[in-house]
Amino acid sequence: MIEIKIGIIGIGNMGSSHANSIVKDKVKNAKLTAVCDIDSARIKWAKNNLDSEIEYFTNPQRFYQEADIEAVLIATPHYDHPPLAVEAFKNELHVLIEKPAGVYTKAVREMNETAQKTDKVFGIMYNQRTRAIYQKLKELIDSGELGEIKRTNWIIDWYRPQSYYNNGGWRATWEGEGGGVLLNQDPHQLDLWQWICGMPKKVRAFAENGKYHNIEVEDDVTAYVEYENGATGVFVTSTGIAPETNRLEISGNKGKIIVENNEIHFKRLRTPEREFNHDFKGGFGSPECWECKIPLAGDNPEHLGILNNWIDAILNGAELIAPGEEGIKGLTISNAMHLSAWTDDWVELPLDENLFKEKLDKKIENSTFVKENIEAETMDVEGTF
Repeated sequence: MIEIKIGIIGIGNMGSSHANSIVKDKVKNAKLTAVCDIDSARIKWAKNNLDSEIEYFTNPQRFYQEADIEAVLIATPHYDHPPLAVEAFKNELHVLIEKPAGVYTKAVREMNETAQKTDKVFGIMYNQRTRAIYQKLKELIDSGELGEIKRTNWIIDWYRPQSYYNNGGWRATWEGEGGGVLLNQDPHQLDLWQWICGMPKKVRAFAENGKYHNIEVEDDVTAYVEYENGATGVFVTSTGIAPETNRLEISGNKGKIIVENNEIHFKRLRTPEREFNHDFKGGFGSPECWECKIPLAGDNPEHLGILNNWIDAILNGAELIAPGEEGIKGLTISNAMHLSAWTDDWVELPLDENLFKEKLDKKIENSTFVKENIEAETMDVEGTF
């Protein structure tokens, strides 16, 4: 049996979860052969909990030069994703990065350009693309069942207590993480939003930093977008709202789709709205509407689905569910929302990458935030996105 030898850089919350999946044979045709983390405490954990034959490194350069690996999974803090991926490609390795693709699109664009010069398989951990509900939703939109999109609304809350932010000095800082809810919790939704509905052309956002927590980055955001065809969209998100809401509405010429509580409800118009609007002469009235609960088929392999798909692509040329190069799309929306909030103005896409980086650097340079009560320990991510 052919096994791809995998190394993991970053053995924190997600890295340790992926490592356990591989050593427990949940990833077909994969073998964990090396682990790298600059934190000696995490290396100690790995030695106590993983296979004794694994090589351990605390220096990424030595890891790339000496580890017996063919592919690398990068699960470090966000800023490190692009440079570590570039170095991996230069060492002729296949690459899978955790979300987000990076903090700013300029670095991610350079990573993508490097990837395109190799023949290595490049994926990103957009595990929500494996869920039956979103695959079915995309199928409905792509097939034209809803007709032309007119409006999209997504309200997504991710409640996090202060103790979550106290876990590690880098978290929820401009210098360490590069953002808050938009960059940490929302990459999946921003990716799904564009994957299903397409990229907007214009963004206006309002973000409040530390509204509900003692952090310096955003934990409450409301954004408005416009699409090329004139459709509009709203994206509302927070880590300070309980109980949580996760509700996506997509309105089109043929009705409305509502995604909530792991169900898809399709309010289907028997006559398309534009046609009804043109032909109806009765004054008050609306198209006949059929309410349908859309059946979902298949399982939700999540992280394991992306891992197994990545290995299958390496060995057999399978089509990637989440190509790494597509990570820049959701990040572009995130960067545009940040930039709009920072400048108190509209941002048109493609955004000014240099201006974004300049503003981010200023945030870091001018920061006076001091993180208190840091409690660095690895959290159990079972059941999270």
